[in-house]
Amino acid sequence: MDFFDVVNKRRSIRAYENKPVEEDKLRQILKAGRKAPSANNKQNWKFIVVRDKFKIEKLTYACKQQNFVSEAPVLIIGCALNTDYKMTCGQLAYPIDTSIALTHMMLAATALDLGTCWLGAFYEDKVRKILRIPEDVRVVGILTLGYPRFQPSETNRKNLSEIVSFDKWG
Repeated sequence: MDFFDVVNKRRSIRAYENKPVEEDKLRQILKAGRKAPSANNKQNWKFIVVRDKFKIEKLTYACKQQNFVSEAPVLIIGCALNTDYKMTCGQLAYPIDTSIALTHMMLAATALDLGTCWLGAFYEDKVRKILRIPEDVRVVGILTLGYPRFQPSETNRKNLSEIVSFDKWG
């Protein structure tokens, strides 16, 4: 599948088959995240792979009881280290860098005919407690990962003219 096919095929998957993700595919996905760019190449991230069904059930409650979370055979928790580091532009680097890495993983999963859903609706303190994440580490996002039960239809996207301007704001 070429890159643009991957981008066009990717959807947020909220229904998964009861089928494990093969170890080699999981490793490929994690390696794609590792290759993501980061500010000053600091790579201030750590990813927790959760396959334990009991922990996934507990994390489902920490994710505002979104029941589809419990269907996923794998969760990838994107954590950020060194959360004080700011880029020259003044933006904190950690949410941007970790998000880029998680997005690389989402696209890699799609290329391998797997599905993901980015979760931002979660209680960080509960996730931190379940997975014993230190207080100085931020949970940026959670990915569900597995084989889609079906491929959702394409969602509407704004026209380029609504979201792009050239040479100035407008």
